[in-house]
Amino acid sequence: MINVGLIGYGAIGQDIASYFQDHFKGETTLKGILVRSPEKIRNIPNSGCILTNNADEFFASGLDVIIEAAGHNALESLGAKALASGAHLIIVSVGALRDETLLHTLKETAKTNGTKLIIPSAAIGGLDRITAASMGKLESVTLVTRKPPRAWKGTFVEEKVDLTSLKEPVCVFQGNSNESARIFPESVNVSAALSLAGLGFKETKVKVYVDPTIDKNTHEVRATGKFGSIKLEVQNTPFPENPKSSYIVSMSVIKALTHLFSPVVIGI
Repeated sequence: MINVGLIGYGAIGQDIASYFQDHFKGETTLKGILVRSPEKIRNIPNSGCILTNNADEFFASGLDVIIEAAGHNALESLGAKALASGAHLIIVSVGALRDETLLHTLKETAKTNGTKLIIPSAAIGGLDRITAASMGKLESVTLVTRKPPRAWKGTFVEEKVDLTSLKEPVCVFQGNSNESARIFPESVNVSAALSLAGLGFKETKVKVYVDPTIDKNTHEVRATGKFGSIKLEVQNTPFPENPKSSYIVSMSVIKALTHLFSPVVIGI
């Protein structure tokens, strides 16, 4: 039996949990969930799942894999503990890894404990090709992210544009991935994953748009190098309750989990 723990139980966490009932046939179980306020959780996925706000209890529960879906602060404070507990760690909050110290700490902790830090493709596509291309000379990598106005509510973008009256797309950011991961901790984690796969945070170019003409979260990747070139666009259906993120994120996490223990692995 493969025991899985989940840090965070928002829209992504709940969607990940739902897959355990539908896609695993007894060989994998969701054993524990770590949240700040257990009393607020109503829909626990199974009767045997431990729901706790005690990190020591969570990490001591014999987990083989831990999935982080709780934001940058959670990864910063709990990532090394997860890897040191003997569990592989699959992360959603990739943007936190713009912090070189954190990235180094997680790498060294994984190495020391024989565990893996796993970064799924999540909301983006083509990471397998970008990673392969980086084995040769990779010349340029650019990400263009477009999301509808509702995805930007509650962010600083509301101070730059009137989301309710917007009629045309507006570019609200242009710079490198290091800046975008800092400014958009929830909305542009894809730029961080792309950076780690390719040229790094400072050399990966990013543009971010508020676009009232679309209803899906859209990411376009362009890259050139010795391998040739790639132009890839994905259109992701957002969560109704959290339009900053998309269903494909949890699907990607589940794919990464199955790859860990599958005798056949496709697309890496």
